[in-house]
Amino acid sequence: MSTIRRAMVFDLPGVEKIYGEIHDAEEAGIITTGWLRGVYPVRDTAEAALQRGDLFVMEEENRLCGAALINQLQIDVYADAPWEYDVPADQVCVLHTLVISPRRRGRGLGTQFVRFYEEYALEHEWPELRIDTNARNAQARAMYEKLGFKEIAIVPTVFNGIPKVDLVLLEKHL
Repeated sequence: MSTIRRAMVFDLPGVEKIYGEIHDAEEAGIITTGWLRGVYPVRDTAEAALQRGDLFVMEEENRLCGAALINQLQIDVYADAPWEYDVPADQVCVLHTLVISPRRRGRGLGTQFVRFYEEYALEHEWPELRIDTNARNAQARAMYEKLGFKEIAIVPTVFNGIPKVDLVLLEKHL
C-alpha cells in the first residue's frame, strides 16, 4: 500500500531522481510527457514547491515513487480559458507536475494520487479541480478522462520554459 504525505526537505533527492527517471524514459521513447531535461521539471521545481508547502510525495515500501504539487496557483493561460464552471479563484484547486516513477507504471499509482488530490480539495472546500498536461501526453490525458476530468481547451503556449507546447486544460467540479 502506498501513502501520500506533504514533502520534507529530505525528500528532495528522491523527487529529483523521479524527475530524472521521467526524462530518461522520455528520451528513450518509453513515455511521452513533452518535458525537457534541464528545463522542466528540475530540482528547483520541487524546491520552490517545498518552500511554498505544496509539494506532496507518494511512498511505497518506504521508497518515494511519486510526487505532485497541489495548490491554488493557476498559470497565466487559465485566465482566458473557457472553463465550464466559473468559480472564484479561492475555490479552485490545481494539480501540477504529477510524476510517478516509470519503474512503477501500470500499478494505479497515478490514479491513487489524483484521488488524494480530490480528497485534499474537498477537505479545503475547493470544489473546482483544474489540471493541465501536454497534448502529447496521451497516457495522462486518458487517465484524467477516466477519472472524470473534462478537456475544455488546448492552448498553444510556452510552458515552464518549454516552447511550442499545446497545453490541454482539464477540469472537474466536485
